[in-house]
Amino acid sequence: MKNKWLFSALALSVSALAVGSAMAQETFKIGLVLPMTGQQATTGRQIEAAARLYMAQNGTTVAGKKIELIVKDDTSLPDATKRLAQELVVNDKVNVLAGMGITPSAMATAPIATQSKTPLVVMAAATSSITQASPYIVRTSFTLPQASVALADWVPKNGIKKVVTLVSDYGPGIDAEKYFKDRFIFNGGEVIESLRVPMRNPDFAPFLQKVRDAKPDALFVFVPSGAGAAVMKQFLERGMDKAGIKLIGPGDITDDDQLNDMGDGALGVVTSHHYSAAHPSAMNKQFVEAFEKANKGLRPNFMAVGGYDGMRVIYEALKVTKGAGGGDALLAAMKGQLFESPRGKIFIDAQTRDIVQDIYLRKVEKKNGQLYNVEFDVIKDVKDPGKAK
Repeated sequence: MKNKWLFSALALSVSALAVGSAMAQETFKIGLVLPMTGQQATTGRQIEAAARLYMAQNGTTVAGKKIELIVKDDTSLPDATKRLAQELVVNDKVNVLAGMGITPSAMATAPIATQSKTPLVVMAAATSSITQASPYIVRTSFTLPQASVALADWVPKNGIKKVVTLVSDYGPGIDAEKYFKDRFIFNGGEVIESLRVPMRNPDFAPFLQKVRDAKPDALFVFVPSGAGAAVMKQFLERGMDKAGIKLIGPGDITDDDQLNDMGDGALGVVTSHHYSAAHPSAMNKQFVEAFEKANKGLRPNFMAVGGYDGMRVIYEALKVTKGAGGGDALLAAMKGQLFESPRGKIFIDAQTRDIVQDIYLRKVEKKNGQLYNVEFDVIKDVKDPGKAK
């Protein structure tokens, strides 16, 4: 009798293991590593909300696989990102890594993606060289050179001859400074001074005072998403707009997430970027409406569209591989994707694994009592200038 009981228990345990294994095989896991707290918390909030919206609209079963989204908070600390990415690959056995709020986080994760052959979909970080850090990286956000070169072409044609640049002192800021400066000088402009602000706990006040004393035609600014409001506040407090200094830069400084809180002092600020909540397409109007409805009126920003399109790239790759693809097959299916996004048509370049997209020139205007980045010009199909050669 005892042997019979033991045999039954063993059979049940083997059966449970088999069911567990089958369930594991039927689950497709996406490890989303984002800054959900700390200085870049708005980035994490926007991307997670967009990822969940995409899943709500497109279902949680793809090619017979149940999609599981595992969100981890790295607080924008690269060591934490690396540890969390390792745990997601080794313990959770994720099929895809995604997110990456800042460049150092993406760079810290790149070797893990390479060693484990796990595709890494970068939805936020924007330094040009990120996709060169691992052959398994695909980007759905943008690069700072894309936005900066477009602005450097527009500025000298519109009465701005002398500029001071002010950037956060890390990868994207250095990219923004270099590509804006090189192109602006090529176009006949003059960069009087180039200032770099520490990324952690930045105090813009002494730098802005230097700018006011230098009296340029314009101040070109890049700061990470979430820090634009602080720059705008101090820029206006010092009366720099009244002194005739224009504020320009990539769209991070007039982030849709924060724009209404900046007040009317932001009116007229010209930026270059790949997405605005005011982008006048039917698809974007539907996206903004659905996003706001799902998130208590929160307006989507450029980070949200990077997360939304990143999920689309993952879903489509899973469909192409019929749910059976490993890392290499998924990566191959991500390359070359061409589709309509809320931002306009985008393309994942098969050679660079980087995004090709339209870059818009925008001006802050008031519509229906709210501030928006209103597009007034477009440069079509912009490749990353860092790789264009």
